[in-house]
Amino acid sequence: VRLVESGGGLGQVGGSLKLSCVASGTLAPFYSMGWYRQVPGHPRHFVAKIYLNGTKIYTEAVKGRFIISRENDKNTVWLQMNDLKLEDSAEYSCYGGTQLDYWGQGIRVTVSS
Repeated sequence: VRLVESGGGLGQVGGSLKLSCVASGTLAPFYSMGWYRQVPGHPRHFVAKIYLNGTKIYTEAVKGRFIISRENDKNTVWLQMNDLKLEDSAEYSCYGGTQLDYWGQGIRVTVSS
């Protein structure tokens, strides 16, 4: 199973970026897919996840700004990041899991003022 993120890079405060994560090597859609982020020297933190039935959960820091979505047939998950803040700068990793969690390699997001 392999997950590959794309869409990171440089964003501006107040701007938007959209992350994508495509999973391959699995026959069935994951029960949940989502995103975590990590700043160097700090633990990885949960950002958002979405279940197979469409239920979405967000960490408080991104509620109202980030939108998670997925396409089950393609085992793809997106993270639309709006109203970016400096503190959104981090390495973002996607995961997909049912009984086991699989992780992408991570993608860097840098927000500048």
